[in-house]
Amino acid sequence: MLEIAPQLASVVLQDAAPAIPPLSAAALGVGLAAFGAGYAERGIGSAAIGAVAEDEDLFVQGLIFTVLPETLVILALVAIFLVQ
Repeated sequence: MLEIAPQLASVVLQDAAPAIPPLSAAALGVGLAAFGAGYAERGIGSAAIGAVAEDEDLFVQGLIFTVLPETLVILALVAIFLVQ
């Protein structure tokens, strides 16, 4: 593997056109971040509902834990505006 590292570096660092256009890469980044946030919320949401069913005082903590994965999507959107 280490024998091909110089050849791989020369291919990656060429001034050729990118494999994915920048706007497409940005859209892919936001889409994958949204998918990851949804996947994380799947488990968090069900656990939060179970905790609130047991004790209603845990509603705020459950809401906070449910909203935390959405920050991934917000950060991805911020990254798009920084790249453009």
